Amino acid sequence: MAEISESAVRKVLETVIDPATGKNVVASGMVSGVATRGGHVAVTLEVDPARGPALEPLRQACEQAIRAMPDVLSASAVMTAERAASPPTPKAPAHSHSHGHGPGPAAGGGAPGGGRIDVPGVKHIIAVASGKGGVGKSTTAVNLALGLAANGISTGLLDADIYGPSMPRMLAVKEKPESLDGKQLKPIERYGLRTMSIGYIVNEDTPMIWRGPMVSSALEQMLRDVQWGELDVLVVDMPPGTGDAQLTLAQRVALSGAVIVSTPQDIALVDARKGLNMFRKVAVPVLGIVENMSYFLCPKCGERSEIFGHGGAHEEADKLGVPFLGEVPLHLDIRTTSDNGHPIVVSKPDSAHAQAYRNIAGRVWKQLSANQRGPRAAPRIVVR
Repeated sequence: MAEISESAVRKVLETVIDPATGKNVVASGMVSGVATRGGHVAVTLEVDPARGPALEPLRQACEQAIRAMPDVLSASAVMTAERAASPPTPKAPAHSHSHGHGPGPAAGGGAPGGGRIDVPGVKHIIAVASGKGGVGKSTTAVNLALGLAANGISTGLLDADIYGPSMPRMLAVKEKPESLDGKQLKPIERYGLRTMSIGYIVNEDTPMIWRGPMVSSALEQMLRDVQWGELDVLVVDMPPGTGDAQLTLAQRVALSGAVIVSTPQDIALVDARKGLNMFRKVAVPVLGIVENMSYFLCPKCGERSEIFGHGGAHEEADKLGVPFLGEVPLHLDIRTTSDNGHPIVVSKPDSAHAQAYRNIAGRVWKQLSANQRGPRAAPRIVVR
């Protein structure tokens, strides 16, 4: 199969005309990004937010034009918009004749892009997050998902770290996702997990130079336009921090909870606290904190060293009133198995480290089962 070039995609999109302007989508500057890999094409259209809903037929026309290209297996076009700053709200006159006592309209009441994102067939969606990078969040997310699956729970794994996807390497995925209908992608199955990552579609060394709204739209599509099927839990590996991806997920998806990953180090705990408080502010239950790299075990002599301190995450969990889910050591086997694409829960299931992840997964599932009260409504952030 010949590789599809960006220039060929743009050439085809020159045939798609915006009826409002009479210009094609390329000439009008709408096409802000094109990504191709192995027959799969993703296009980003940057549009005026005021025209967003009216441009849906144009978005579909772009997808249809790309699907008609030779060797194209699937096509997706995502609309993004950067909203201009709202003008200042005029002050109410000193003497108003209105006698209503309710609050005025909520400012910023909805997440960018509109309504709630539903994922049919998925009972629980949980976010695995961290306040900063480098604490082992992705390693924890993968092994947590595998721990759930090992406990007999049907599980999916979504890599939402658009800028630094880890799943292709950690799960040894070389193939590209397929689409049977040209509209939805089939998740790639590994070790009993249904998985999806932006890294499956773009080349490993391709930087994702995307603005925040584009990241949010890509995350929405990976939730909505993937055939997840029936799952007990979908684990979402979040990017570090408290940015657009986290807000998109928290505001527009009915999350069952969030798992916070931190090391015992004070500086990591400060950032972990910020991440935890963000989920609390948008009414997402915090299922607990995992202390990663809790201590170091020498692979030769077995001596234990507390390189980053020890117990800091446990103390923080007690202080904040959230469960402590468990500790995982800094060990060579955990690192090498992840780098080789065979995470420790499946490659060394009888090891103490694999058991630690399964125990964490068991505690997470116990909380999800106890809190099963039907879908949680997606929250709204109200600024007063």
